[in-house]
Amino acid sequence: MQSFAIFVNGVWRQAAGGRTFQSIEPFTGQPWATIPDSTEADVADAVSGAYAALTGAWRDTMPTERGRLMFALADILDENAEELAHIEARDNGKVLREMVGQARALSGWYRYFGGFADKISGRTIAADKKDFHTYTLKEPVGVVGAITAWNSPVLLLAYKLAPALAAGCTVVVKPSELASASTLKFAEYFERAGFPAGVLSVVTGGPAVGQALVAHPDVNMVSFTGSTDVGRKIGAAAIAHFAKVSLELGGKSANIVFADADLDKAVNGVIAGIYAAAGQTCMAGSRLLVHESIADELVARVSERARTIVVGDPLSLDTEMGPLIGPASVSRIHNIVSGALDDGADAPAGGAPLVDLGPAFYSPTVIDHVTPSMAIATTELFGPVIAVQRFSTEEEAIAIANSTEYGLAAGLWTENVSRAHRVADRLVAGTIWVNSYRTVSFAVPTSGRKNSGIGTENGIEAVDEFLKTKAVWINLSDTTRDPFTIG
Repeated sequence: MQSFAIFVNGVWRQAAGGRTFQSIEPFTGQPWATIPDSTEADVADAVSGAYAALTGAWRDTMPTERGRLMFALADILDENAEELAHIEARDNGKVLREMVGQARALSGWYRYFGGFADKISGRTIAADKKDFHTYTLKEPVGVVGAITAWNSPVLLLAYKLAPALAAGCTVVVKPSELASASTLKFAEYFERAGFPAGVLSVVTGGPAVGQALVAHPDVNMVSFTGSTDVGRKIGAAAIAHFAKVSLELGGKSANIVFADADLDKAVNGVIAGIYAAAGQTCMAGSRLLVHESIADELVARVSERARTIVVGDPLSLDTEMGPLIGPASVSRIHNIVSGALDDGADAPAGGAPLVDLGPAFYSPTVIDHVTPSMAIATTELFGPVIAVQRFSTEEEAIAIANSTEYGLAAGLWTENVSRAHRVADRLVAGTIWVNSYRTVSFAVPTSGRKNSGIGTENGIEAVDEFLKTKAVWINLSDTTRDPFTIG
């Protein structure tokens, strides 16, 4: 058993009252770490420290120095990527080969956004008023409450923390109680980089901790990654005290394969889009829409590959797919899969829990002949299951793809460049991949449509999320103005 502490205003400590909970390793089903169970008092201390830094030491830190600190953090992350990856793989069950890749990529976020820290500026305005010099200032939005999901805790934190730091904000993070250890380890690296106390605090615990953070009157913005249902509640709680919100929520993304697609590339992309993370990503390509003329061949090839995926211990580099986050996910997914099979769909691959491996394993699954009325066609499963729907025309493919309540991402496979541009324009989603899937970069914005959320992460646009604009009017005239007029 490993034991962790929370990081509040530059101090490592246990939660008020000494409360703790155990983190369960999905692969073994056994507790492996003890995590502090924070209280409302801990949250209040963290927000107080963040506010003090916002108006004190961090405000007084020059933008070039903010950037230097972020570069220093990036160097430390590079040096400790393997350690961070092992902690995360153990905590959330995702395979080590993926977690190592994510951990090695983390530094890119802090270098990219660190480069923006001293490039934020307002503008002068030629206003329609005589004798005024008018300009704007860009200011940090303030104290940010960041709530992250369990599936990629430190990467999702980078989406929020890196642009927030560049903008001059301070941040209090509440990671998921299902996987908190890697965020606490990250805070050690953050402290080592030399940031002032209070710029980052980490509080851990269940929903009550998140509720306290969102509701705190000194939290000026809430950035959340998670389910749509929880995001809706967080948005309502934040707006109650007029905090800004950025919500990256659920998805039911379509991977569309047209008849002229390169099938070798398409098969690889379909597999990568769903099984690489056991389907436990918001952008998972969980709906395979395929032209009827190639459907049988494509489904057969995807199913054949799915049946050969190496499932097992996530800490083994030979493993291609690990467990789900817990047995409850297996049960929920299997109920929806069973319902589809009962309604006439079939399963050319998988379709059942892998009980011999443990209670948190589900087979890589392909469900074919799915109809729009089936729950599997519209419900986010967050598991390794592809729902196959067939189409006959481009118009039909677009209509099916846009038929869910979500709009996070979509992929399309075609060798016709005109079709690629035409379909990408009409798909209702924040990210469209053409002849690729599940590719992300710190330089490219990600956002949602419909019930997949609001706000933008990554790219230059992400910095703007953490800024607010102040207008300044300087009266250059020596003349006394009429006090009863405006303008």
